[in-house]
Amino acid sequence: MIVGICGSPRKKATEHVLIEALTMLEARGFETECFTVRGKAIGFCTHCDYCLTNKECVRKDAMYTLYPLLKAATGIVIASPVYNGGVSAQTKAVMDRCRALVAADYHFFKDNVGMALAVGGDRIGGQELALQQIVTFYILNNIIPVSGGSFGANLGASFWSKDTLDGVKTDDEGFRSLRKTVKRFAEFIEHYS
Repeated sequence: MIVGICGSPRKKATEHVLIEALTMLEARGFETECFTVRGKAIGFCTHCDYCLTNKECVRKDAMYTLYPLLKAATGIVIASPVYNGGVSAQTKAVMDRCRALVAADYHFFKDNVGMALAVGGDRIGGQELALQQIVTFYILNNIIPVSGGSFGANLGASFWSKDTLDGVKTDDEGFRSLRKTVKRFAEFIEHYS
């Protein structure tokens, strides 16, 4: 199963792009599940180390809805809006809170494949840094990061929304990067799973 995680607290461009990516993956025969932070209480990690001793997160919130989905996943797609030149605080909270999963089982994510999507309101608004933050999360947690490759999707799919849903829908270059990234992501899972 492919789990898509939308790190936007709004139902706009980032969620639209993630749904498009999951629809493309479904067309290739994958089962998908979408998790959004929108409307959910997700506390940030305080690095209290409770999970190191107790093998679970001390915070009992909406992450406990996401944790079982991640356990069933063979692929993960994280989509974040760009906030202040990087991932949203909500995306960062989700990534940080996965520490509890790895504390319970160091190999929790081993051999999972990860894809990154970033949506910025400006053409050059921090999409690359947001993609790098997601890719770094994948690397640190034994998730194999897959991009769309060189010439337009080096780190993943990057979108310019012009701060509107209509803006992202007309971003042809963004959708080209998404198609490239989805194709390589799907091929990698099909080949190695």
